[in-house]
Amino acid sequence: MTDLDQLTQSLARNLKHWRAERGFTLDALAARAGVSRGMIIQIEQARTNPSVGTTVKIADALGVSITTLLDYEQGPQVRIVAADEAVRLWSTEAGSHTTLLVGAEAPGPFELWDWRLMPGDRSASDPHPPGTVELLQVRTGTLTLVVEGVEHRVPAGSAATFEAKAPHAYRNDGEEPVEMTMSVIIPLAR
Repeated sequence: MTDLDQLTQSLARNLKHWRAERGFTLDALAARAGVSRGMIIQIEQARTNPSVGTTVKIADALGVSITTLLDYEQGPQVRIVAADEAVRLWSTEAGSHTTLLVGAEAPGPFELWDWRLMPGDRSASDPHPPGTVELLQVRTGTLTLVVEGVEHRVPAGSAATFEAKAPHAYRNDGEEPVEMTMSVIIPLAR
């Protein structure tokens, strides 16, 4: 099975799941997303690979991220996405492109951070409120991500996501600086 076939199958399975989860009929989802009923049927039957625009419209109508619609499987608490596993969604002959590195579902505030950890440095964090999710992408070096005492190596070019309700830390065990981009999604206060 090719990557495109796997993506098409995942999209079909996830669309059916989230449409049922939301209680939407084919017609209701089509109206909310602004796409035809026939397109949704074709996607759910894995007979078409829709455009990025159509996929985004459907994700928005379902109230989920595009990552959730394209996810091959629900992962464990910590999920590492290797550089060659990221999904390129758009590209041009001139070399422009967008790559979906990693995503997660969570309501509430969203923070984007730029990090630099020098060799031997460490930053520990207490648990965040339940529902808080952190996503990160390592640009240089190799990050040691520690979640609930379990170490995960995240090399340059890779991305990871985890539920930050557990104690966690970022560590640079290497000899070069670790540079990474991190997003934090915080649940709405209730």
